[in-house]
Amino acid sequence: MGIFMIILKIIGLLLLVIFALLLITVLHTLLMPGKKSTYVAQPDPEREKRYAEKLSKMIRYETVSYPGEHDVPKFEGFHDVLKELFPRVFQELEVTDIDGNLLIYWKGKKQEKPLVLMSHQDVVPAEGTWKHAPFSGDIAEGKVWGRGASDTKCSVMGFFQACEELLAEGYLPENDVYLSSSCTEEWAGDGCPKLVAEMKRRGVRPYLVCDEGGGIITNPIGGIKGNFAMVGVFEKGKADVKFTARSNGGHASAPTRGTPIARLAGFVTDVETHTPFRRKMLPQVQAMFETLAPYANFGMKLVFGNLWLFKPILVKAMPSISAQGGAMLQTTIAFTMQKGSDACNVIPQEATLAANMRFIPHQGMEESLSVIRKKAEKYNLQMEVLSATDYSRSTDIHGEAFGLVQNVIAQTFPGCAGSPYVMTGATDARNYEEICDNVVRFAPVIYGPEQMKGMHGLNENIETNCLPGCVDFYKNLIKANA
Repeated sequence: MGIFMIILKIIGLLLLVIFALLLITVLHTLLMPGKKSTYVAQPDPEREKRYAEKLSKMIRYETVSYPGEHDVPKFEGFHDVLKELFPRVFQELEVTDIDGNLLIYWKGKKQEKPLVLMSHQDVVPAEGTWKHAPFSGDIAEGKVWGRGASDTKCSVMGFFQACEELLAEGYLPENDVYLSSSCTEEWAGDGCPKLVAEMKRRGVRPYLVCDEGGGIITNPIGGIKGNFAMVGVFEKGKADVKFTARSNGGHASAPTRGTPIARLAGFVTDVETHTPFRRKMLPQVQAMFETLAPYANFGMKLVFGNLWLFKPILVKAMPSISAQGGAMLQTTIAFTMQKGSDACNVIPQEATLAANMRFIPHQGMEESLSVIRKKAEKYNLQMEVLSATDYSRSTDIHGEAFGLVQNVIAQTFPGCAGSPYVMTGATDARNYEEICDNVVRFAPVIYGPEQMKGMHGLNENIETNCLPGCVDFYKNLIKANA
């Protein structure tokens, strides 16, 4: 009876602790001031029309790039379009063209804190049937339509126009400004590395680099409404890998167990049902959830606002709630291509499977590749790494440069909360980390669900009402970098 009473007391104490913890979290949540994202693009018809027309002309000049191809004349033709649209930039600033990649220098009063504004000229191919022809640059329904509208000629237009207007005012920046625009970003080519090499040759070490990648995202997570400035502070690494299964082949009428396709299928099923990669909430991701917490409904606010208690549960549940959220917590692998026999009645002697991996800092390239290789060997598969780069270094989210970006966001987009964000995709920005400690990814335009869907897909567009804010952000950032 004594042991039984001790057990009951222990259970009672545990229940009391659980109740106390829940009570603390509920009280903390109730005391947390609720916030609402109030930012919407403000009407400015004259500027909106003017900027939309410039962006339209940029879209009408097709700048599709293809892996391994360097079509320099095509991009020099695009530069002619830019010269027509932004004459002061090309007449008054120092322009360097390296194989179609642009580096433009605006000398400031000082050279202590150089600022780099960057975005790429090239776009991905446009396939399928579009509502508006992909290189029409149509302005309709309050949007500019076409490939590159949102990815990312909008931001190229934004910082060129910002400089054009400041030059017209006779403005001289406090610190040097560089405009950097490659023509090989969409296939991770050598364009941006050439620009970085030129910066190194000149002995320039930028204070801040602002590339595309993040943006003003509408409803970034289910249950959180409004526009939020999501600023990418680092990129996951990436790799393309190929898995090969071999056998003696044979006729399909008498199959043996463990054929190449069956082994590949078992491997894929195993990886997708039992992830081999560790999940962890990095400080940048935690800061994102904590920033968004006051804007959430009560249930999400309870979890996001009390990560000291709910972090382990959120880490486990997030991949089931949101693929994008889950990708910020672990290395991912997506199986993308498969090939076997050329005939239905032939067991292949060789079958292959390709996959794309994205590496997280707590389990980087080397460890992640080793983990997946061991899993492949379990199914007698050979693994080949076709290409691989590790994750990028993170910008200090508590540092001066990140604070500068946040302040300019608050100034330009009142009522729009700024938050750190993990880039699960890749940009040219990572190339600048060799010479810059503060590299952020933020395109100052509004990406709603329609814009997110159109990026690299059908019917790409950008709403014209967000273009004045885009230009103003770059102007304000240039002025704030004093």
